[in-house]
Amino acid sequence: MKLFLIKIGKAWDVLCRDGIVRGSKRVMFAFLKLFRRVFPGDVLFISNGVGDSARYRTVHMAEMLKKQGVRASVTVQDNPFLPSYAKQFSVFVFHRTLFSRNVEKLLARAKTLGKEIIFETDDLVYDPMFLQHMDYFNQMNVFERKLYENGVGGEILSDPYVKVCTTSTTYLAEKLREKKKQVFVVRNCLSQEDITNAETIMMRKTKRDMFVRLAYFSGTPSHNKDFATITDALLAVMERYPQTKLVLAGPLDADDRLNMVKDRIERVLFSPRRDHFGNIATVDINLAPLEIGNPFCEAKSELKWFEAGLLAIPTVASGTQTFHEAITDGVDGFVASTTAEWIEKISCLVEDTTFRQMMGKNAHETVLKKYTTEHGDEEYIRYIKSKLARKI
Repeated sequence: MKLFLIKIGKAWDVLCRDGIVRGSKRVMFAFLKLFRRVFPGDVLFISNGVGDSARYRTVHMAEMLKKQGVRASVTVQDNPFLPSYAKQFSVFVFHRTLFSRNVEKLLARAKTLGKEIIFETDDLVYDPMFLQHMDYFNQMNVFERKLYENGVGGEILSDPYVKVCTTSTTYLAEKLREKKKQVFVVRNCLSQEDITNAETIMMRKTKRDMFVRLAYFSGTPSHNKDFATITDALLAVMERYPQTKLVLAGPLDADDRLNMVKDRIERVLFSPRRDHFGNIATVDINLAPLEIGNPFCEAKSELKWFEAGLLAIPTVASGTQTFHEAITDGVDGFVASTTAEWIEKISCLVEDTTFRQMMGKNAHETVLKKYTTEHGDEEYIRYIKSKLARKI
């Protein structure tokens, strides 16, 4: 009953945010995933949903393993047949899953059979102690909050049987190692479908006008405080350069002070993945602000940088540990930690078209070399293969 109420709460939130037509399509898509056929294999990824987090941490990870000869499948925790898969796979990877009755049954059967169980997360939601740092938590309805009261997947992480974790950033890995687990950092990466779509988009790309568009793509309603950290910088830049426009995509409540330049702000609704990449291609500079020092933000991956880089769009990102690790500052992106740095680095890209294009090209090359499903973590892949009943 509890899980049902949580799902109702999440569905209601989607309908309120995206509208009846768009929201209903997303809810129906998630429902149909419950009955998607799962073929027996080596590794089964189980996720709590079908959003971008699940896409990157299960669908793309499965594609990466398949390229290495590992038979990997993906399903969702609400799949009614979940417990029956215990005998059909050697390794089970649980990504941000709730401790439902079916999840508990699958875990019990897998442990009885001596199968490998891996805890996977790309966020700090597994531990309720971090929720005070999650801005969006206070905006959730009562049903959604129940999702987090014990931590998402916290029961699996605390199980002594589970000795291995995977995650998306060094910061998260350090937190998980405090739980005395072996941890593999498996970076988020782009699928072959993403690359093909991007190639098509770039071939059709044309310059609309003479404006320089700065853009922030908000994937979820949880980034208001992140974006607010660069309001002062944006106002300064847009006052200095009248040829700039600001594109705000996805759910976002911007600071009222931006009304000063509202005639130069373009709003874009939350878009399906293919359209999202098309939207990125229409801008000139991508912005990736985060609250530096906030644990939830420090845990975030570099995907906002590499999604833009795939389309050869340069990014100015906040100076978190993850962005410092991913970006070579001044070469394939910019990293900024103060308002002065944000103003300086955005201004540099606005003023110099040639440099802006070169940085975008460098980002594109880096992404293709390091951030696709062709380039998996070798240590992690070796570990997975060592746990398979079928040796590759």
